[in-house]
Amino acid sequence: MDYTASLDQALTRLHDEGRYRTFIDIERERGQFPHATWNKPDGTTQPITVWCGNDYLGMGQHPAVLAAMHEAIDATGAGSGGTRNISGTTVYHKRLEAELADLHSKEAALLFTSAYIANDATLSTLPKLFPGLIIYSDALNHASMIEGVRRNGGQKRIFRHNDVAHLRELLEADDADAPKLIAFESIYSMDGDFGPIEALCDLADEFGALTYIDEVHAVGMYGPRGGGVAERDGLLDRLDIINSTLAKAYGVMGGYIAASAKMVDAVRSYAPGFIFTTSLPPAVAAGAAVSVAHLKTDQALRERHQTQAAILKLRIKGMGLPVTDHGSHIVPVHVGNPVKCKMLSDMLLENHGIYVQPINFPTVPRGTERLRFTPSPVHGPKEMDALIAALDDLWSHCALNRADLAG
Repeated sequence: MDYTASLDQALTRLHDEGRYRTFIDIERERGQFPHATWNKPDGTTQPITVWCGNDYLGMGQHPAVLAAMHEAIDATGAGSGGTRNISGTTVYHKRLEAELADLHSKEAALLFTSAYIANDATLSTLPKLFPGLIIYSDALNHASMIEGVRRNGGQKRIFRHNDVAHLRELLEADDADAPKLIAFESIYSMDGDFGPIEALCDLADEFGALTYIDEVHAVGMYGPRGGGVAERDGLLDRLDIINSTLAKAYGVMGGYIAASAKMVDAVRSYAPGFIFTTSLPPAVAAGAAVSVAHLKTDQALRERHQTQAAILKLRIKGMGLPVTDHGSHIVPVHVGNPVKCKMLSDMLLENHGIYVQPINFPTVPRGTERLRFTPSPVHGPKEMDALIAALDDLWSHCALNRADLAG
């Protein structure tokens, strides 16, 4: 077999479909976010503004977070030196887990190297803990949840996105005595829509199911202490397992689950994705703990974030561009064509110094390709004016429709 030819064919397919992804080499400068420097392929550099970052609140630049990381690295060195079971547990890891358990009003929390791993490891382990478990998963759940459900060897049911009636039909069709778990998200990041958390919890109560929520795009940004949409809506006590990240609103790295002490102990003891993975560097855990603690008290930062998102959506709607607005901080502008989506992204970067990554299949369905903007409290009027002017110009240049998809 000609392995090289097979690789060439696979990569060519991506190029032909306009789906080939390229890394944009950028250098962030402390205290200057969202401004950065693009190291161009030809060796030159160009100043840019990042409009697609997941550091939603700019906490990756916060002086208190940086100071905690410096202090920890000076005290302990670079890495953790092992898995959590073998020399990789430090005071910094325990401190962070305590902050997270408190954030979600749970007895315990468990750190992973990413929220992807936390989802995959936990969901693939649960059938070992509850034999015969049936997992009911929202059709638009994140790839990490899909992978965890797929790999667990148990039974699964996929309900139509946010369709509570369809979920009820699936629950009613199964054995009433079988253990069950409903898995869903609080905010779905591609459209920015909210999951019907309370209605899903009601069904879980009715059918004796556990609840599993992914709050990756909500922690730090929603709720009086940043505990997510579930905290905002007063539903924390109705959720059995909460998954989230430290790499978005908290500006650092890592993922976790928060749950009862027994649930966390069981996942810790049975999940290969936790047992056999080196733990987070102590400096990362230290910075994340300070970030979580800080955002428990900084409601003003959350409010500025929501205000910036609302202003951006209003201005994009004013130009007649097809932006979807479900009331969250996610601002998706639909293009509907992978080649034009990539072209728009390239032209924004090269001609206007605006960096936003195209979102194409398989991240979103074919025909729904989009540019997804993530405004933050540090995107000011100057940055927003430049973005609006560039979008207005390029939308006309690329002969794209101006039909609002709001809602």
